[in-house]
Amino acid sequence: MQIGDKVFYPMHGAGVISGVETCEVLGEKKEYFVLTLPLGSMKVMIPTDNVENLGLRDIIPKEIVEEIQTVLQDKPERVMGSWNKRFHAILERMKKGDILDVAAVTRNLALQDRRRKISSGERRLMDIARQMLVSELVYACDKTPEEVEQWIDDQLDRKSA
Repeated sequence: MQIGDKVFYPMHGAGVISGVETCEVLGEKKEYFVLTLPLGSMKVMIPTDNVENLGLRDIIPKEIVEEIQTVLQDKPERVMGSWNKRFHAILERMKKGDILDVAAVTRNLALQDRRRKISSGERRLMDIARQMLVSELVYACDKTPEEVEQWIDDQLDRKSA
């Protein structure tokens, strides 16, 4: 990975590696990728020696967008267990960084929220999943965040229609 690469970082979303910085932490100098995220103009520093363990990966190819569309239009998964167990299961699924899982979480929570309001914790997870999905699709499809948001809503509307 190098400066200028578009990458996806689990639980944060997609961004561009805008630089490499050396920082001293607890007396030890380390190199960090500086990841600039377009949504919220946030910068994240990721240790260069731990990229694989943290799940940093290249942006999906455009062909995967059709699979995401299928996931968004698919039937939602059945909600099982207590709120706490569901929350942790969803969180673990999102941490893996698989965009198809992120799309499924977005679909499940959005459609559940339309039927009956979800808890504030689940709403937060839904917002994070949606942000992750939007940020990656912005780069994969070369669209604006607004265009991607509308596309996601259109796919979900087809499911609930």
